[in-house]
Amino acid sequence: MQGNGTLLEVKDLKTWFASGKYPVRAVDGVSFKVDAGETIALVGESGCGKSVTAMSLARLIPQPPGFYAGGQIIFEGEDVLKMSSQRLADLRGRDISYVFQEPGTSLNPVFHVGRQIMESLELHRKDVDARAETIKLMTMVGLPDPETRMRAYPHEMSGGMQQRVMIAMALACRPKLLVADEPTTALDVTIQAQILELLSSLQKEFKMAVVLITHNLGLVADTANRVYVMYAGRVVESGLTEDVLASPAHPYTRGLLDAVPRLGVDSEANAKPTRMKGIPGSVPSPARLPEGCKFAPRCSRAQEVCRKTEPEMKCDDKGRCVRCYFPL
Repeated sequence: MQGNGTLLEVKDLKTWFASGKYPVRAVDGVSFKVDAGETIALVGESGCGKSVTAMSLARLIPQPPGFYAGGQIIFEGEDVLKMSSQRLADLRGRDISYVFQEPGTSLNPVFHVGRQIMESLELHRKDVDARAETIKLMTMVGLPDPETRMRAYPHEMSGGMQQRVMIAMALACRPKLLVADEPTTALDVTIQAQILELLSSLQKEFKMAVVLITHNLGLVADTANRVYVMYAGRVVESGLTEDVLASPAHPYTRGLLDAVPRLGVDSEANAKPTRMKGIPGSVPSPARLPEGCKFAPRCSRAQEVCRKTEPEMKCDDKGRCVRCYFPL
């Protein structure tokens, strides 16, 4: 789904953490934009900075140890990094909401789930009956017998039901932007499909934009208009989802696609099971990043220039961008 006009634009965002002599550069110069009603995806391995980027959008990173070393987060023409505490309180939940990957740890274990949904309504939507609206929201996300369920504690619910409660909380104030950080990671495959279908239908109903954080490229292909591939706190490739997935330009993106499990055979003549490939090595620690291209130590195409000088992001006239000296 895609609307008109830029809702959010992130420019050269740097979210660092104080640690010893040198800062930990978890997010180091990330830029992207989200149009109204659009879905974009941030993808990459664990440790690439996706979740820190997501948390930064509403300034949810604890300070200290975190701090914003530079950049801008422009939401509807206003820089989130310059907002007052009161303006941030209005922004969070009302304009930007979150669905996190582990609802069991995100929900408060000592309060009924209905009370937790009602809290946001009482804060941001004083014009509605909070209890009646909570029942409506719980019905909307597919929770059976909402009048009884709203008196349940989180531990009395399954993982899928907990995630539906999280979605109801996130949508309570009709946000303009929903940040979904690995929303189906802890769920089994059947429940994953139900949650994704629910999010898609609610996005269309509320006409909201979505920032999807995931490492599941199949999910990206089904849901996102544009994709931003992150590595070591940077965006290394971006573009329309169908272009990036069909014809990756960065060796890291190619590696991620090659690592996706597939059923099938190598060829009709050689009927052997297809062997899943992996990317050698691991994501570097943001406290000990290599010089030059951060992916060079794991890249089979790397040459001397890659190890000495980091490449700049280069974009074509169609908005396809890649950070690589020797793109595919």
